[in-house]
Amino acid sequence: MPTKSKKTTPKFVEEEREEATPDAEVFITFKRSHFYSVLVILAFGVGILVGYVIWGRGTTTQAAQQPSGQIAEAPTTEPQFVRYDIPTEGYPSFGPADAPITIVEFSDFQCPFCRRFHDDTYQALLDAYPNQIRFVYRNLPLTSIHPDAMPSAVASLCANDQNAYWDYHEKLFSSEALDEATFIEYATDLSLNVDEFTACLSSGKHDEFIQQDMDFALGLGIQSTPTFFINGLAIVGAQPLSSFQQLIDQELAGEIP
Repeated sequence: MPTKSKKTTPKFVEEEREEATPDAEVFITFKRSHFYSVLVILAFGVGILVGYVIWGRGTTTQAAQQPSGQIAEAPTTEPQFVRYDIPTEGYPSFGPADAPITIVEFSDFQCPFCRRFHDDTYQALLDAYPNQIRFVYRNLPLTSIHPDAMPSAVASLCANDQNAYWDYHEKLFSSEALDEATFIEYATDLSLNVDEFTACLSSGKHDEFIQQDMDFALGLGIQSTPTFFINGLAIVGAQPLSSFQQLIDQELAGEIP
């Protein structure tokens, strides 16, 4: 890793010199006025040098803070990774329990970017790392802008009650309509107990579970969907497959502390 050369303030020191012997008879004399003139010149030179060191250093610091396109110094430290503790037990999941990679997705069934990830990246990511990923889904319905997100989350958990979560999850992300009639239609397609499923939709039994997910996500600082945690390392947004692979490959290689 390249390192910046440090600018150091020059140090002014007195050198010891041997005194001339009497035999040499070499003497240098100064008038008092000449002596003071020399001191003034030296003080002026020292002042210029110190000013250069101080102001020159300040200029360099300011240059490093300029926006892109202007002069900036190259970074001298490695990127810092923050690993979050994201609980996974008790949430819909699939994949080996001992998989080296656990991906937790905080998502919203009505979010277009969540759908983009699902359509473009989700299956390709699983295919790229067979039997190496445990995938966990946690709900973050953005109720202020997606009115159908909360009912969809409830419907998915009602399907989960009948061990059909991931099949139902697929249907929700492929749907153009997210309403009760559609929810019941999907339950019928998957041969669920429709009466039990329908009763679950209006029971409120999963509302607190979803709210706890939302509270946890917001407390963590998550502000958008989808947000992912790969072994606790965050990726925000519907990133391309390459972004996930880069982080996963580093993690599998043990390159991230």
